[in-house]
Amino acid sequence: MGSTASGKSGTWRNWGGNVTVRPAREVTPASVDELAAAVRQAAEDGLKVKAVGSGHSFTSIAATDGVSIRPQLLTGIRNIDHQAMTVTVESGTPLKRLNVALAREGLSLTNMGDIMEQTVSGATSTGTHGTGRESASLAAQIKALELVTADGSVLTCSEKDNPEVFAAARVGLGALGIVTAITFAVEPLFLLAAREEPMPLDRVLAEFDQLRTENEHFEFYWFPHTGNTNTKRNNRSAGPAQPVSQLAGWFEDEFLSNGVFHAAQLLGRAAPAVVPTIARISSTALSARSYTDIPYKVFTSPRRVRFVEMEYAVPREALVDTLRELKAMVERSGLRVNFPVEVRTAPADDIALSTASARDSAYVAVHMFRGTPYQAYFTAAERIFTAHEGRPHWGKVHTRDAEYFAEVYPRFGEFTALRDRLDPDRLFQNDYLRRVLGQ
Repeated sequence: MGSTASGKSGTWRNWGGNVTVRPAREVTPASVDELAAAVRQAAEDGLKVKAVGSGHSFTSIAATDGVSIRPQLLTGIRNIDHQAMTVTVESGTPLKRLNVALAREGLSLTNMGDIMEQTVSGATSTGTHGTGRESASLAAQIKALELVTADGSVLTCSEKDNPEVFAAARVGLGALGIVTAITFAVEPLFLLAAREEPMPLDRVLAEFDQLRTENEHFEFYWFPHTGNTNTKRNNRSAGPAQPVSQLAGWFEDEFLSNGVFHAAQLLGRAAPAVVPTIARISSTALSARSYTDIPYKVFTSPRRVRFVEMEYAVPREALVDTLRELKAMVERSGLRVNFPVEVRTAPADDIALSTASARDSAYVAVHMFRGTPYQAYFTAAERIFTAHEGRPHWGKVHTRDAEYFAEVYPRFGEFTALRDRLDPDRLFQNDYLRRVLGQ
């Protein structure tokens, strides 16, 4: 995946194609010692340092014109502890490789997001999450972290060791140091029964609390310009496994979700007037389906249609109002939105800058096909999200700054104070961090 996120001649480009940068140099360390040496060297040369994973962020969180650290050689499982039920992995390990390796060992993460191209450190540092009633983001499943700090030393943290660093660094935005290894809690491999079914938006909103409490993992996609949604419920199952057949899987996940969807996006981009018609056809073409499989095969799916995304976490009780306002805004605006809006939930957690920090949250994600003008839609959506004290995903498009974050994150000052201590000279600074964390 790393290769697709970069361009020629030392130019780096992210997956969404909306961030391009030319670092002064690129380093691909093969060990923690080499990484620490690269950090010390950068400081001596007066260059800033950023680690970059698979480039799946839509913000410039990983961009630097200084030293760009590529973690692709820092991959693989260091240790599986069957007593403690933990796995320690190198920071550059793609989630896909972690999931497959764990399944081979009869293990699994409890919850995950819907894409698994990202590196474990990139995904956790930006607060990547799935949907869950009790189980929270990837970062909330971390038991210990190892990071190289600005002075080139290696720091380990957990609830016992350096707990104040642990409270912040699990969603560290790359601001506190460069993560080199992560220890996740795992559990014995289990089966999930998935039920996907279309449902009118009015019904989903009316029954939202019930749908959320009755299911371990509930999410839905609303199709703008329609009153239709597709709901997805994942619950643990005693089995037997009933995977999606290869043909049905190809048809639903490749042909419909990537092939036809891509064609519809191209058509909508070329002729915006047909978008509402496309939305009505595609939202009614969905049929219900059920299948049972191991977690990563249920939680994640391929995303080959490139898009740009904004996602905000709002207090869970504000979700219904937020969506009604979003729907009214789209209807009023004359905008043509060809991409479904994704809604998920997460319980409150104890991580300083997690989007679910100290509050039960609902996530609302708006997308636009890559190359389609998205500013008007995102600006109008962001106005609605921020009116509900929304917290934007750190790796997705937003326009918020440190002043805003100090208001919506009770522990914002705790994070910035720790950063002052760990990185007083701002070795890990870039334009994005300057905006979201302040000087």
